[in-house]
Amino acid sequence: MNNRRGTRNLGSSLTRTTLVWVAIVIVVLVVIDIALVTLALGRTAPNAGDPAGPIPTFASSPDSSTDPTSTASADATGVTRRLLTVVDGEEAWRATGTTCGASAPTLEHTVDGGATWAPVVLGPDVSTLMAIRASSEDLTILAGVGEDCTTTVRTSVDDGATWTAGSPGAAGVGVSTAGIVLPTGVVEPPCDRPKEAYQGQQTSVVICDGKVEWRSGAGEWVEVPVRGVRAMADNGDEYLLARVDDEACKGVEIASMTAIDVTPETGTPAVGCAADAATTGPISLDRAGDDIWLWAGDAVSVSADGGATW
Repeated sequence: MNNRRGTRNLGSSLTRTTLVWVAIVIVVLVVIDIALVTLALGRTAPNAGDPAGPIPTFASSPDSSTDPTSTASADATGVTRRLLTVVDGEEAWRATGTTCGASAPTLEHTVDGGATWAPVVLGPDVSTLMAIRASSEDLTILAGVGEDCTTTVRTSVDDGATWTAGSPGAAGVGVSTAGIVLPTGVVEPPCDRPKEAYQGQQTSVVICDGKVEWRSGAGEWVEVPVRGVRAMADNGDEYLLARVDDEACKGVEIASMTAIDVTPETGTPAVGCAADAATTGPISLDRAGDDIWLWAGDAVSVSADGGATW
């Protein structure tokens, strides 16, 4: 009996000793851990006299839900488009339009065949221009207004001195990075990076890189390969095209294309050559009767015989 009681007392003593040592080890480990953390913080914390580090920045895409010219597409911010509308052989309007939020658009007016151009004030709320159309009575613009570039049509009957609300479609259709801007809204273009768009009563045309897209009404688009095509102008039952990189013309060649029953094999015969016209950068073309205007580089050229001579 006494031996068994002695055994139980020894076991209890050993258990208490073990627990004491375990507790001591835990305390030592905690102290070491605290010391290491303190040392690490001391090494990473900046000194009061050290220069401040750079503040991180983060890029984000703008909200394009209400901006017809800011959605993701082929056009980058700052891409410049040229717009040209002709009244006759002496009077015309020209404008530049950039992506919404880039540089301010410009509008100019000439009454001497392009020899001189007078600037026209658009107003501080006009952020971009997408189309312009003039007659002998008025000028209408398709503009992006405000910070969100809300599509707006405005008309002036006093050469841009004052503006009033215009009728949808009065300025024609435009091109934005969201697509083709129609009177009824923005629609997807038939190609990437459309250069220019036109909508007549029965047909539509979009100028693309190396091709012309044509359709009748709301039908399927017909692709016509045209190397170097840059711009177009309505010419009744046909279109006039401005194209570059043609062996027969060192400048800008003017060609024609039928506007009726177009097929992929439709031809684009040459009409004339503006040999001195610049071939780099955006190009714009328009006509009024036999008077054809070409804006290329820094110069505006006028042909009085349908583009045959310049």
